[in-house]
Amino acid sequence: MSPSQNHSSCVPPDSHLNTQNNIIPAMSTPLASIFGSGFLVVVPILASAVGPYAVLAMIVVAFVAFQVGYIVRHNICCAEPTIAKGGQSFTVIAERLSNVALVAAYVVSVCLYIHILSTFVLTSFELDTEFNKSMLTTVIIGAITMIGLFGGLKPLENLERWALYVTILILVLLLIMFGVYDANQFMAQQHFTLAEMPDRTAWEIATIVAGTLIVVQGFETTRYLGEHFDSQTRIRASRWSQYFSLSVYVLFVALAQPIVPVLNGNYTDNSLITLAATAALFLPLPLIVAASLSQFSAAVADTVAAAANMQEASQQRISTRLGYLLVGVTAMVLAWSGSTFEIIALASRAFAFYYLLQCMVAFSVCRNHRERVRFIFIGLILGFVLIFAVPAG
Repeated sequence: MSPSQNHSSCVPPDSHLNTQNNIIPAMSTPLASIFGSGFLVVVPILASAVGPYAVLAMIVVAFVAFQVGYIVRHNICCAEPTIAKGGQSFTVIAERLSNVALVAAYVVSVCLYIHILSTFVLTSFELDTEFNKSMLTTVIIGAITMIGLFGGLKPLENLERWALYVTILILVLLLIMFGVYDANQFMAQQHFTLAEMPDRTAWEIATIVAGTLIVVQGFETTRYLGEHFDSQTRIRASRWSQYFSLSVYVLFVALAQPIVPVLNGNYTDNSLITLAATAALFLPLPLIVAASLSQFSAAVADTVAAAANMQEASQQRISTRLGYLLVGVTAMVLAWSGSTFEIIALASRAFAFYYLLQCMVAFSVCRNHRERVRFIFIGLILGFVLIFAVPAG
């Protein structure tokens, strides 16, 4: 049976992969993207949507993300050889369209990352207004664009791995201090105090949770690391990045729940700072530093990726520098389009469109009927996100 007939023959089991030495480097890019902004905003978004059931909602989001990750891994194994041969015109066309969609998604992400950076920085100076956030976002994106135009962004790309290390370190610190706070609360009260359930319909809950797909986005980056790692390494790196990051997200949301009531139902994009200060007075400063570093690094990485994809999609008619300019100008316009939660929902819809096209690519190269049903199921979920996702608030 050919690889296109059965996905299990496309993706060898872990025990058959001799890629241990390359796994950690291959995981750094997807992990940096997955942890980029999600942990900063996921708790207030889910609390706003489902209150005390945030952990359950996070598990649902993680499940959907892992299913979409399965599509990415399937395409690394099964679609890439087909595309390289130039066969199956539908597959090639769908892949090209998905690359264009990915450029748009990255542009929205650049705006989102810097918008979150602005929120956390301005909060420390008590200047956190919508106008100030949009203005600072515009200035920072403008600076990144100018650096790209006149000097190139290669020197700034080295920030990615250091930003990942700092982010994971702060995450571990948050998990520990949240755990200590929870333990103290339970010892004092013999129970946990959880947030109240917001007055929302099932439809409202579904559409808000659908808008959180962006918080676990990033696993698709392994599709575009073919120059550095072989397909087996990328498949394994994608899988283990999701195992690790999604487990951390579920644990993070769970440990945050007993602290969420201090927000009194006022959920904003910088609510994590309040939660951190409640758990330990020293936490907000390192959190703001980590947020600034991780968001700036992620924005630079997505600017580079968007410009590169734009150049490839245009068959080299768009230069790298022109790509930086187009990405920067568009992201700066988006900075004035709405709040952080609105940009998060927009980014989720943009990536849902890209993932939906990748789902079509996977469907076109698969001959296993059971897996085709699986791809249709995932595609329906992504279609729901694309059409109906709304911001929290």
